[in-house]
Amino acid sequence: MTRQKIQQASQTTRTVENKARRSLLNGLWLTLSGLALAEIAWLVGSFLKPLKSNGSPDRPAKRIDAGPTDRFAPNTVTAFPQGRFYLACLKDGGFLALSRRCTHLGCTVPWDPEKEQFACPCHASVFDIRGNVIQSPAPRALDRFAVSIENNRVKVDISRPIRRSALGKAEVTYK
Repeated sequence: MTRQKIQQASQTTRTVENKARRSLLNGLWLTLSGLALAEIAWLVGSFLKPLKSNGSPDRPAKRIDAGPTDRFAPNTVTAFPQGRFYLACLKDGGFLALSRRCTHLGCTVPWDPEKEQFACPCHASVFDIRGNVIQSPAPRALDRFAVSIENNRVKVDISRPIRRSALGKAEVTYK
């Protein structure tokens, strides 16, 4: 009889251990499932939440005073790192503010004064002084910023880049 009691006690212990293991695994499974559902709900909520508009009309203009108009020689490009743009003074005396970001993948494009072009170091896109694409993979011209001339001073509104496909004559600002 003692052997039978020992076997019964052993079975009872195994049953208790199995129940404890099952409840631990069930709790772990429920916790991980809850975390996965919370993450999915967060992703769906982020996807459905409206984006903040960069080009809203109520957004105040952020203007940079680039300096007097006579400071810029024709056919030159001046970098403005604080505004993240280049100010191009064209051969005909017009002004154009161009974004420093390549329209392909957003790399910063430096101005090469010897070749008179912007060359993207990341993927070899090339733009002329007016920001038009000379060599792809860039899909469109460099974005520009609004330029105004007040009291012979060049002012650039950097609050919102203007997306464009190519430069039109109306986009250049003259004295």
